[in-house]
Amino acid sequence: MIRQNIIFILILLLSANLFGQHSKPDTLIAIFCKEQIKLDGQLNEACWSDAPAITNFTQREQTEGEPATEKTRIAVVYNTHEIYFGIWCFDSEPDKISAQQMARDFRWSSDDNVELMISTFNDNRNGYLFVTNPNGALADVWVGDEGHNWNKDWNGVWDVKVERNEQGWFAEMVIPFSTLKFKRDSVQVWGINFERNIRRKKEQLMWQGWSRLYDVEKISQGGKLTGINNIKQGTKIEIKPYVLGGFQFSDEKPKNTGKIGGEINFDITPTLKLNFTVNTDFAQVESDRKQINLTRFSLFYPEKRQFFLEGKNYYDMNVDKVQLFYSRRIGIDQNREVPIIGGMRLFGKLNKTNIGIMSIQTNAKDSIPSTNYSVIKVNQDIFKQSRIGAIITQKYSKNHYNRVYGTSFIYSTSKFFGRKNFIGGGSIAVSETKNFGETENLNRNNLSYDVFIAYPNDEIEYVLGYTTVESGFNPEMGFARRKNFQMLYTELQFNPRFKNLSFFRNLIFKPIDLNYYINEETKETESVFYEWRPFGFVSKSGEFFEFNIQHIFDKPGEDFELIDSVYIPAGSYWDNRFEIQFSTFRGRKIAADASVNVGEFYTGHRQEYEFYTHFNFNKHLNIGVDWQRNYIQLPQKSFTTDELGGRIDYAFNPKLQTSLFAQWNNEDENVLVNYRINWIPKIGSYFYFVINQEISTDSGIKLERTTILGKLIWRFAL
Repeated sequence: MIRQNIIFILILLLSANLFGQHSKPDTLIAIFCKEQIKLDGQLNEACWSDAPAITNFTQREQTEGEPATEKTRIAVVYNTHEIYFGIWCFDSEPDKISAQQMARDFRWSSDDNVELMISTFNDNRNGYLFVTNPNGALADVWVGDEGHNWNKDWNGVWDVKVERNEQGWFAEMVIPFSTLKFKRDSVQVWGINFERNIRRKKEQLMWQGWSRLYDVEKISQGGKLTGINNIKQGTKIEIKPYVLGGFQFSDEKPKNTGKIGGEINFDITPTLKLNFTVNTDFAQVESDRKQINLTRFSLFYPEKRQFFLEGKNYYDMNVDKVQLFYSRRIGIDQNREVPIIGGMRLFGKLNKTNIGIMSIQTNAKDSIPSTNYSVIKVNQDIFKQSRIGAIITQKYSKNHYNRVYGTSFIYSTSKFFGRKNFIGGGSIAVSETKNFGETENLNRNNLSYDVFIAYPNDEIEYVLGYTTVESGFNPEMGFARRKNFQMLYTELQFNPRFKNLSFFRNLIFKPIDLNYYINEETKETESVFYEWRPFGFVSKSGEFFEFNIQHIFDKPGEDFELIDSVYIPAGSYWDNRFEIQFSTFRGRKIAADASVNVGEFYTGHRQEYEFYTHFNFNKHLNIGVDWQRNYIQLPQKSFTTDELGGRIDYAFNPKLQTSLFAQWNNEDENVLVNYRINWIPKIGSYFYFVINQEISTDSGIKLERTTILGKLIWRFAL
């Protein structure tokens, strides 16, 4: 009898863990609407009165599991080609609603907002995140593997209008079915979840799955959207031509520039897209933020070109810190643009198989031959949240080719010990390189692999892994910051919460964060990074603080140039450093981030200071300024490095915005200025006006180059 009672109690506890994060109703029913919806945020059509609505929101923050302090109501209606979301965000203090931004793809982490996570495949893995705020700003994200893959640069065709009054703020959102990928079934069932943030209260509300273990993109913890029947995806062919024209002024004779090209998109199936591009252009892309490299390894620069950002999740695969596909290898060579003739992409999902195929041809430029870059990646969903995948990349020119073959396995579950998150897996890749006309074998020691386990949860986070990158591993279409190493890495962090500590949301203690590198050939210790955090916190008002103690070992095998003919001798170096980081809540009118890192640095000492400040004047105007300074004292020379940056963003409305970005550092001695106007005349079409200037400060101030460009991209849906 006692044994039966124990089993019964365990079943109850397990059931509470598994099902305790849902409230009824956990299904939202959409209704068909025959009348025309006027997108104005007023929600006064009869369909909105008839549609069933959900109001059962629960706190995730500040008090997990408690009822919401403000009422939220959401309903869904649709017609044959579009789906509409009606959102009522009631607020007892509407004058205290916080919304600082209005631009497209705004940073929503500091504004009041509503987030909609939709899994049209209903596969508990992938989906679309749509976000709006009380200013009617739009942001969207393609989400893969429940947030492990996150593509904020995906831009869908959709719109929203917002109304604010004495009762709160209210949004009306429309998403054409052509924007979404879904199965060709007459009856649709989608995974869905909603999140509302009330920033002045630091209150975060979820419809379902409100545990702090899960974010809104953890769609397996969401509810269901039903009632959608006999819909049509609509657009099968999308044509997006562009025309570009401008001038460049320098010491030489002014040059005119003009260019035409574009893309054609075909929906092969409702879930699979074929894209062709011709004369691909990236003139509207903002300049890279230049960095001063004070290490002996390569610097990483993120991709900013929209063409490569769209659907990038279908092509990415990593062996820990090694990216097997790095799209900046295409069309860029040592910061120089290499013209792209054209190419094709095929990406999407067929049942449980994710497919990404790309082939791009670049033109010859100077000594760089015309080159083809291709990648094929396939991911297969297995079990409930896991996957297995394979990738092939190839760089091919008239005198050389390089290929990489890789495979990976990821096991993921949110039911570990009841309702905890657990991830484990590994990957392996091999490279193949050949110079035509040469007999040298370039394919020795050409392997890379890793294995890992991770326990990413609210109060305890842990990761343990092992990586090897052999000296001959050569991913020419990828990115490897360093080679010829074996690395053991582990990290353990505790984030406890105490109800009697009213100021703190949670404390942070990290006893170990270790990266231990061994030279793969000699088996000698080459680098060690060990950090521990005796104290840190996140406050209930949104502030963040951490104090870190770092122990760093490095053993360069040969002298390396640190900066401007200053060399670090080969040898073994142990450095002890101390670091403090602090940031304030970004939703305030004035917010700041600061960090200080001081201690030993090879043969001398280094003091590193970073400061970022943000001025949120109103919903139209936002200004940011940053400064990084290093004081370095070495026996052979003492010097200072400075990196300065500033940004002014002004949004006239969510579809018309302008920005000014400027940067300078005392290594390049150049001021780079980028001014841009971005206008969306209709959803899916864009006009850019861009001015780029380069100003030398090496000996006085001299304007080196000015480029003025206009570019129009127009979307035709057939």
